[in-house]
Amino acid sequence: QTMMRPKDKPFFLNTAFYATHAKDGDKRQYMPQNASMGWYADDVIPNPPTGTEEAWKKMPYFFNEKNEGRARWHWRYDNYTKRQTMMKNYYRMATEVDAACGAILEELRRQGELDNTVILFTTDNGNFHSEHGLADKWYPHQESIRVPLIIRDPRMKDEKRGTTNDEMTLNIDLAPTILGFAGLPMPEKMMGRDIAPLYLSESDKTSSEWRKEFFYEHPVISQKTYIPSSEALVRKDYKYMYWPDYGYEQLFDLVNDPGELEDIFNSTDPGIVNIKKD
Repeated sequence: QTMMRPKDKPFFLNTAFYATHAKDGDKRQYMPQNASMGWYADDVIPNPPTGTEEAWKKMPYFFNEKNEGRARWHWRYDNYTKRQTMMKNYYRMATEVDAACGAILEELRRQGELDNTVILFTTDNGNFHSEHGLADKWYPHQESIRVPLIIRDPRMKDEKRGTTNDEMTLNIDLAPTILGFAGLPMPEKMMGRDIAPLYLSESDKTSSEWRKEFFYEHPVISQKTYIPSSEALVRKDYKYMYWPDYGYEQLFDLVNDPGELEDIFNSTDPGIVNIKKD
């Protein structure tokens, strides 16, 4: 596509990959290319700290074997050998995506456009890889709602390159950011914000004025025993979860409990009571 573009005009290239999606209905689930099968063969993929039976038992009472996240956990992760196979194939597919992105970068370099092109890499959702005894997505836990976001911008100063920023960016920010790359104003009714000032501005004011919380929601799919609806108010320090189908509330201290194992919603600690009031 980059070779066929008009050389005298700006261009926009959107590339999306099927990987690292699993294939429903196939017991292999993750299917990398044959040429990739030797990768990670001798590696041991560790189990996440919350990938335990104890963590599963701490999920709300309505999470049971009928839940689709739990069903897919059985498909992929319910024994050591199966999990090793699934995760290695998952990482093989992720590495294939990485190689394809590398090929695009190399073509931009060959055309002399790499340092005149903004590159934004992200995805649509996170994934449980046996955390909390689950697989796939759909729920408001960190593993499910956090996604990668990498930006390569020629305007970025050298000291900013390769650094990280922990401000809360959302998928609704992508369109305003791309419009900003193109020098176009965002429509008045468009949600989200241009992310670029977070790494281009030299003022601390940009971060101080950035969002401090966001609202998450996901609808019920099929029926509440299959994939229940969920909502959350997410901050850097606390996360409030609400399960509308069951009227069930949870609160987690993300600083001291990043694995979201200890529900403190019913705590009588004055500090926690004040957080709930807030």
